[in-house]
Amino acid sequence: MTRKILVIDDDADFAEATSTLLRAKGFSVVTAAGGEEGYSKARLENPQAILLDVMMSHHSEGIDIARRLAEDPATKLIPVIMITGIRKSLGLPAGVEPDTSWLPVRIVLEKPVRPEELLKAVRDALGT
Repeated sequence: MTRKILVIDDDADFAEATSTLLRAKGFSVVTAAGGEEGYSKARLENPQAILLDVMMSHHSEGIDIARRLAEDPATKLIPVIMITGIRKSLGLPAGVEPDTSWLPVRIVLEKPVRPEELLKAVRDALGT
């Protein structure tokens, strides 16, 4: 069975490159260009994992969507991998870390993320 991954990112180039990488490794990929579209597709498509950007239409859109996904009975069990450039973009001294309430995701990866690091995070989230 092919595993479906939802990529939610407003950077079309990043979404396309990530989709190409995942498809080359045998995954099915669905994309969304923003948080609301991504949330809807998560409910409709029932992916096995979600790759989620933080900064889209506003600086915390991805964090807001991660929380909604975690609270929704239809999506709360889908592992979310956050991929962000927020630390560099905002000049933060440290990255963000997952936790159960503020940032309910499996892992946070910093952009630019190496392909092997991304694939490992996806496989770990899927338990494969």
